[in-house]
Amino acid sequence: MSRTQTGRPPRPASAATDGAPGGPRRSRRTAWLVLLLTVLGLAAAFTLGPGDATTTKATGASLPASAQSARVAEALKSFPQGAAAPAIVVYSNKDGSPLGEAQQRLITEGSARLGALGLVPQAARPQWVDGQVATVAVVLPTDAGDGENSAAVERVRKTASDGLPAPLQAQVTGGPAFRADIAKVFEGADGTLLLATASVVALLLLVTYRSPVLWLVPLLVVGAGDRLAGILVGVLAPRVGVEVDASAAGILSVLVFGAGTNYALLLVSRYRDELHLTDDRFTAMARAWRGTAPAVLASGTTVVLSLLTLLTAQLTGDRGLGFAGAVGILTAMLFGLVVLPAALVLPGRWLFWPLVPRTGDPVTADRGGLWARIGQAIAKRPAQVAVAGTAVLLALAAGTLALRTGLAQDDSFRKTPEAVLGQRTLAAVQPAGAAAPLTLVSSPGTRDLVADAARRVPGVASVTAGPATARYARADVVLTAAPGTDASDRAIERLRDTVAAVPGAGALVGGESAEAYDTAQANARDTRVVVPLVLAIVFLVLVALLRALVAPLLLVATVITSYFAALGAGWILFRTVYDFPALDTNVALLSFLFLVALGVDYNIFLIARTREDTLAGHDTRRAVLRALASTGGVITSAGILLAAVFAVLGVLPLITLTQIGVIVGIGVLLDTLLVRTVLVPALVLLTGRRFWWPGHPETARPDKAAPQRTGTGAAAP
Repeated sequence: MSRTQTGRPPRPASAATDGAPGGPRRSRRTAWLVLLLTVLGLAAAFTLGPGDATTTKATGASLPASAQSARVAEALKSFPQGAAAPAIVVYSNKDGSPLGEAQQRLITEGSARLGALGLVPQAARPQWVDGQVATVAVVLPTDAGDGENSAAVERVRKTASDGLPAPLQAQVTGGPAFRADIAKVFEGADGTLLLATASVVALLLLVTYRSPVLWLVPLLVVGAGDRLAGILVGVLAPRVGVEVDASAAGILSVLVFGAGTNYALLLVSRYRDELHLTDDRFTAMARAWRGTAPAVLASGTTVVLSLLTLLTAQLTGDRGLGFAGAVGILTAMLFGLVVLPAALVLPGRWLFWPLVPRTGDPVTADRGGLWARIGQAIAKRPAQVAVAGTAVLLALAAGTLALRTGLAQDDSFRKTPEAVLGQRTLAAVQPAGAAAPLTLVSSPGTRDLVADAARRVPGVASVTAGPATARYARADVVLTAAPGTDASDRAIERLRDTVAAVPGAGALVGGESAEAYDTAQANARDTRVVVPLVLAIVFLVLVALLRALVAPLLLVATVITSYFAALGAGWILFRTVYDFPALDTNVALLSFLFLVALGVDYNIFLIARTREDTLAGHDTRRAVLRALASTGGVITSAGILLAAVFAVLGVLPLITLTQIGVIVGIGVLLDTLLVRTVLVPALVLLTGRRFWWPGHPETARPDKAAPQRTGTGAAAP
């Protein structure tokens, strides 16, 4: 057995002969040059670039032009008031008592002031419902940006509430009010998410490295990469025709910090090992870089390509998120493989104080730590471990059997906003759909036929004729069911089918509730397209990296099982702890994308290292145990950190982001603590050299594969 395979340190190599041509002086100059160019580039970007990644004033996923609700919105632009929807002021007494005569006079007088704030002043006439509730409709444009819409709704709320004597109250609901309350969720979201994410990363890096200094280097490098990624997205997105909203900009920081710190943990771990084998830190970094770069490039490429599949989505919000995320991961890779090595190598070994790595100490794989002992335990009974691990995942995945998707509009917030309170007040005395009426457009000559047909549809409470132009006639349709519910969706389907059957009417159904329904349908379509593409990308990248077929098939199978286990566990948690009634329509797709794309990182870190050790002369059984001992701690730290970073999404009071954060967090922890570090090693031990079929890395002689150079038993790629 060679000295490098025993784990005993070889003779220190000179920088001139191993990984640092030109000696330490040239390596030091290169590192300083990298940092100088980075600082200059960041200064130029911060000075000349946009403030952040957001490129649109609207929050949410816009529909394609072919969607029926989008066609209705386009048709409404031909009306004198343009595309518009009512903000509904709901007056009631807090104690539930009937409205008195003095209160009714006060509401009537105030309606004139409210009408002046809308596009159609005459529409702001009080409507009395059972003597307990009064409503005043203030028509607002729907094509305004979030800021303009929020300001208009705030004016309506202030005007409606001014001078109201107790117990009379005014609550503003309707489509514009819901949009304003959603936009309010994202006010300052970038700053909140960035602060929370950076704090979580800082704490976990400090605990992981147990050094008062070392944690600062990756945190500063990744933080700089995150800020640059936001600027690049802001510059590039308009040029490629995608829109990035506030939610995508917030998730961008989570992705960059999550992936960037993963890459940093992998590089620092390898660098520490190499410092045990050579006196020269530049040589150690060169070796660490050569051992780390293939895994980082493979995992990063997988994530980037997976995110870019969202460009095939129909929803503009998903396309923007995919593009922004891809730019963010590329930036994280650049900073992880170029800037971070320079920042780590220049200070010297003292950076690791008080746990300074010393030449001659054993490397991680030879120290017999926790993960080495876990590997030995798995090796004794790999079949039982594989069966037990699979059983745990399948048991958790069983939670998906009761899964429900599709949140009602008033269930979308963790903290109940005024728009929801107003809708509930109105629903107590009117049909639940009154706060968000549908818009029905048809040809003017068939308006009566269309209205009569609509009134006969089950689930329709009322149809009210509206204005007409030379091309279109408009009517407002109120459903008996609340917006976003299953009953509302079925009523929209029946209504569309019925009015479409009226000859020559060209009738279309749109409005806020119809947009939510069309968004759910687009999400279902995007899921059918994106999921197979992501799985194909992951499989092909693994095939290219490992030059095998069996290994990628097994690894993709674990990815899929892990995802369903996370989805099932998340749903159980949502029902028992959070009391969420359902998953939002886009949660399953985005959770799948993040879990599969980011979770495959740990597959790559473990199996790429296994193949490396196999090529260095170890059999597959010994190689996977050494790889587990070397990377188990890194994978555990990276997974816990990534899970905590995604959990930060819960700081925003929007249920969709909370659900994504929880599901991805659970999935990453399952990947970290069970799948990659227990189940996958058991599968490798069971299949042995067949794991690499049709490749045969075990038969490659070390001297033919690559020169052995470290006590880790790894060969240079």
